[in-house]
Amino acid sequence: MNNIINEYQHWKQQGEDLRVKAKQAMETRFRELLVEAVQIAEEYRSDFSAPLKPPPGVTSFRYKASAKLKPKKSQKANAAAKVATPPPAPKTNPEIAGLRKRLSAAQQKLEKAKASGASTKHLEDKVYEIEDAIRLATPTS
Repeated sequence: MNNIINEYQHWKQQGEDLRVKAKQAMETRFRELLVEAVQIAEEYRSDFSAPLKPPPGVTSFRYKASAKLKPKKSQKANAAAKVATPPPAPKTNPEIAGLRKRLSAAQQKLEKAKASGASTKHLEDKVYEIEDAIRLATPTS
């Protein structure tokens, strides 16, 4: 009787060890696939200037866009760049910046709607309204 209990406990321990290893392997594989998905989404976005849509079963897929590493400049190049840089442009009106951002988003939606063959009248109207608001908010010189 003791032998059967010992075998059962040994089998149970092996099953627990296997469960832990399987869990770690699945988590690792999941992360690898997500990293690969992010790389594909980044490449798609850079090549086609549009986000890649996830399959219908996935409700959201968010990631931070990778910061492209810029090559290091030498100190001489940095000194020359500091001397040659023009004065900064005057600050833009935050209202206009917000309107331009909305305009960009609306234009992207319009392009997607045109590509899919959906009705675009309401989106065209929205783009026109935002452009008009930008014209009215922009000071004339």
